Amino acid sequence: MGKNEIVAGLDFGSSQICCVLGSRDESGGLEILGGAKLPCRGIKGGVVINLNETSFAVQRVLEQIEDQAGQTVRQVYLGLRGNHIESVNAKGAINISRTDKEITAEDVAGVTENAKTIRLSNDREIINTIAQEYFLNHQGGVPDPVGMEGSHLEVEVHILTGSSSHLSNIYKSVAQAGFEIVEPIYGLLAVGDLVVTQEEKDLGCLLIDLGGMTTGISVYNEGSIRFSKELQIGSDFITRDLSHNLRTSLSTAQSIKEKYGVAMGSLLKTDSKFDFTGVDGKTVRQGTRKQLVEIIQPRLDQIFVAIDQELQDANLNDIFIPGGVIITGGGAMLEGMVQAAEQALGSLARIGLPQDTRGPEEIISNPTYATAIGLLKYDLAAGHGWASRKTAKGPSWWSKFRNWSDDIF
Repeated sequence: MGKNEIVAGLDFGSSQICCVLGSRDESGGLEILGGAKLPCRGIKGGVVINLNETSFAVQRVLEQIEDQAGQTVRQVYLGLRGNHIESVNAKGAINISRTDKEITAEDVAGVTENAKTIRLSNDREIINTIAQEYFLNHQGGVPDPVGMEGSHLEVEVHILTGSSSHLSNIYKSVAQAGFEIVEPIYGLLAVGDLVVTQEEKDLGCLLIDLGGMTTGISVYNEGSIRFSKELQIGSDFITRDLSHNLRTSLSTAQSIKEKYGVAMGSLLKTDSKFDFTGVDGKTVRQGTRKQLVEIIQPRLDQIFVAIDQELQDANLNDIFIPGGVIITGGGAMLEGMVQAAEQALGSLARIGLPQDTRGPEEIISNPTYATAIGLLKYDLAAGHGWASRKTAKGPSWWSKFRNWSDDIF
């Protein structure tokens, strides 16, 4: 990215659209210039259900950050999520038949392509491929084989795939809003590189991205991602429970959750009352924090049980203990979330916030923006982390879509 180039990270969340603008500062770090988020009824669980409404929301959120930063946006790095996204670990191998036996970048690209030859249904597309570990002449633990010598190169990879039809609708909504997608990226990868330290990845840790309609989880070990999953439950389920039990609107329930909600009853030292309006927007009602936690805690317990079950099914329920749990996403802002995670998962936990990032405090200290900022780190992380392990490939569904959008728009 050029010194003065402004790039946007557009996070297609499970129930809202979030965007940030950023640029590289003089020290080579990331400087955030502006950010905005909007709820969007056109998306549900990361899937477009109304193309025009989603396109309008994309246009509005980008116009807001353009006004904030006084900059014009044309291209975006697009963060994807949703339960249509699936992951699989795979292996690839090639023989080096050249006389010099020195591994080149083309060899690395070739062995990664070999690993990507997995069986996919007609309606699935590979989104991202992340190298976990290279093996040179059957010796593992090689982080980067380029320049080394060997006759047999292997790689283990983590592959993210998505529904082609769902991806198409997302891409169309962005193109219809008048913006070009530089690269689609699974949002959990981007936020992981932003909020999880390398030491935590080496030791083994669990990342929880608590979104509105979905919760993304990923397990890291020995320096790389080993498992990822999207669960069909998120913090909006808590909001709906509050709305139903308090007989108020969803927007009021969301505000009550943010102001007065707490994750565990044991953290509520004293009870207090608060006023709110009923679903008609006029009738004044009264609630207590004790009443809230009795609604919130069962649903939050359900989320943690679902996470624990996924880890047990994948035989990973102990592997993350050394590095602990990192919680991010909008749902991470609920008071007592760290303590609730520690009790439910039996490990130390912390809130995942952007690292080595400068900008407005209300953006960089808010987990809601973490994925969008992570998309910018992907753009700026030249030669670092999983972004550098992208490999060239033949015409893909995504490249075909870009050619189609160029013709149409």
